[in-house]
Amino acid sequence: MEKEKQFMDRLEEKGVSRRGFMKYCTALTATMGLSSSFVPKVAEVLAAPKQRPPVIWLHLGECTGCSEALLRSQYPYPDDLVLETLSVEYHETIMAAAGHQAEENLHMAMKKYAGKFICVVEGAVATKYNGGYGKVAGKSFEQIAKEVIPKAAGVICIGSCSCFGNIPAAAPNPGGYKGVGEVLGIKTVNIAGCPPNPVNFVGTVVNYLLLGKLPALDNLGRPLFAYGKTVHDQCPRRSHFENEEFVEEFGSEEAAAGYCLYKLGCRGPETFNNCPVAKFNDGTSWPIEAGHPCIGCSEPGFWDKMTPFYEEL
Repeated sequence: MEKEKQFMDRLEEKGVSRRGFMKYCTALTATMGLSSSFVPKVAEVLAAPKQRPPVIWLHLGECTGCSEALLRSQYPYPDDLVLETLSVEYHETIMAAAGHQAEENLHMAMKKYAGKFICVVEGAVATKYNGGYGKVAGKSFEQIAKEVIPKAAGVICIGSCSCFGNIPAAAPNPGGYKGVGEVLGIKTVNIAGCPPNPVNFVGTVVNYLLLGKLPALDNLGRPLFAYGKTVHDQCPRRSHFENEEFVEEFGSEEAAAGYCLYKLGCRGPETFNNCPVAKFNDGTSWPIEAGHPCIGCSEPGFWDKMTPFYEEL
């Protein structure tokens, strides 16, 4: 109770009310597909978890956009997620250590928490030219992945680069970039997107802390609570396009042009993600709501398969 009180006091100092925090927990619980009875338990996990799983976060071939999206999420605040919910032992973007000291932290954590830590991977793995397209401390991305990941209790790939190769793997792919699972021949939990919604990563972590297991996955390793339906099936613009009265009054062409963006190249019907429900920036908006067609960034090889983006498939 004391830890929970301290957590809430810190949130209030930042201008976040208890009601606002519980509202977020309610939305997160719904996103995870759990009943409303789990809301207090989700709040407890975020405020005062019984265990803080150690995390080693690897950066490979990526732009750090996935970390930036998480760091700029409002609930839970990144410092609270790091300090209270997770025990992040290594993360190049947020750790104070650098150089040899950072490498020491990595290897100490691998040894101390062998078989117990969660490995979060951000970025694709370069496989050509002896890993010449990316190295850290003299080791290629592939060497690092093969050294660290087998020692983990579980692997979460955050962002489509680590999941499927994504933009680094787009044709002609001179670096031979591939997703983590493909390179190591293992199954990974894939939080796909470019970048993915932070709530999907948080929901996966909370599911693990709350239920002691990772969420159910689809055939591509993506959590079903976030990637179980297509963007089109959940899109509010779709209702206008399919509304018979609207189409009768304004015509199907007007309905398509003014509401559903399919004819403008929207990839929503081919893309599985919860963007219409979770939205971004504390639930403020998402691309289609802002008038931009979905580009299918949570699908394997989207950069090659979905382009040109503004032409109807």
